[in-house]
Amino acid sequence: MELEFAVTAFATVFAIVNPLGNIPFFYAVTDGYAKEDKRRVAAKTCIVTTVVLFIFAVFGQWIFGLYGITIPSFRIAGGILLFSIAFSMLNGLRSKTKLTDEEKEEALQKDSVGIVPLGIPMFAGPGAITTVMILVSDASAATDAVFRLAAIFVAIILTVIISFITLVHSERIFNLMGRSGAMAFSRIMGLLLAAVAVNFILTGISQAIPIYGLLP
Repeated sequence: MELEFAVTAFATVFAIVNPLGNIPFFYAVTDGYAKEDKRRVAAKTCIVTTVVLFIFAVFGQWIFGLYGITIPSFRIAGGILLFSIAFSMLNGLRSKTKLTDEEKEEALQKDSVGIVPLGIPMFAGPGAITTVMILVSDASAATDAVFRLAAIFVAIILTVIISFITLVHSERIFNLMGRSGAMAFSRIMGLLLAAVAVNFILTGISQAIPIYGLLP
């Protein structure tokens, strides 16, 4: 069960961050950059991603309490958000939760591109933040909470390491896979994410029924 949760946590975080699927955008944004500049942007992107996801993993429960958010309601809302992102991935579209017109303009500034839009919201976007918070809420209620929480942080770190390697070698990978290959991988991740989203929603509904007295 512990190993199963660790694998699920990694697969879920990796699917929503989707480093391979984000290669075309990174490739386009850093087009014309020197090799060292690309490496620096990749490092900044991964640092920002790690910090943001760690912050919400640590303080997610406090945020719930501050705004009076119940776990079931957040799970349902998060599942709907993740499903919308997965639907966009399956249809080869870029989710509107990922990038705004203002962030596209921000991408033109070399010094900040690793923070916005690559770090936020491309890698550490609403979907990734929601995923991490839900995973942490699940882990905190389990008997083996310490192991599960550690597994989530390891999943984030492994995903970020893979993301860094992917971004550093983005030009080579992009030339090898092509845009169609990256989109195909993104669709596979979208299918996995859709399944996770449905599970979040169904579990949230089953938990909400007794809490809110939805059944007589």
